Amino acid sequence: MPSQGFEARLERLVESTVGRIFKSGLQPAEFGRKLRRAMDDHRVVSAAGRTVVVNQFDFAVSPTDAEPLEGMLGTLRRELAELARAHARDEGYAFVGPVEVSIASDGSVARGTIELDARMVEGAGALPPGSLLLPTGDRVPLGEYVVSLGRHDDCTVVLGDPNVSRNHAEVRPSGDGFVVVDQGSTNGTKVNGVRVAEHQLRPGDEIRLGNTVLRFEAS
Repeated sequence: MPSQGFEARLERLVESTVGRIFKSGLQPAEFGRKLRRAMDDHRVVSAAGRTVVVNQFDFAVSPTDAEPLEGMLGTLRRELAELARAHARDEGYAFVGPVEVSIASDGSVARGTIELDARMVEGAGALPPGSLLLPTGDRVPLGEYVVSLGRHDDCTVVLGDPNVSRNHAEVRPSGDGFVVVDQGSTNGTKVNGVRVAEHQLRPGDEIRLGNTVLRFEAS
């Protein structure tokens, strides 16, 4: 069954500026449902036990349906990429590379129809696009998955600092980068000395959780 969270995101997409540009029978929610179905139907379990799903989504629509999209393709692609990331968070999926979405006009596609070619594609050199530098000198690679920070044993990065909450914060992919999101921690999350609820990370940003400082670096 589709998650309520995903359906709510689709509703917001339909009600957004992107949703209002569709005048034909083709609706933006159809892109989202096809994307979700491709992720759910092409799951594989990696050697490390993670459920890995497709991250490259190439949509094709008829020239007639493509015309109203001109000038809005970038926004629609970003919205669909965020849908994929959010669905992956909800379901515990992982990607092998960045989420990429393309939408092209194809004369062989019937009006009102969307075709999708979805596959797994590693990032260039299979390198993560960013990392967290820990006080120990260890580096935690970032990618198309959520990195949780806290004292709880289930966190991706377990911190022994008593001033850190059990589930303190998360670093999530967002747009072309990453955001740090506080999870309602007791002592809060600070970036460069300023307390934040959510913050888009930039290279060199220092993230303070309790008495522990991590540094975000682009790689």
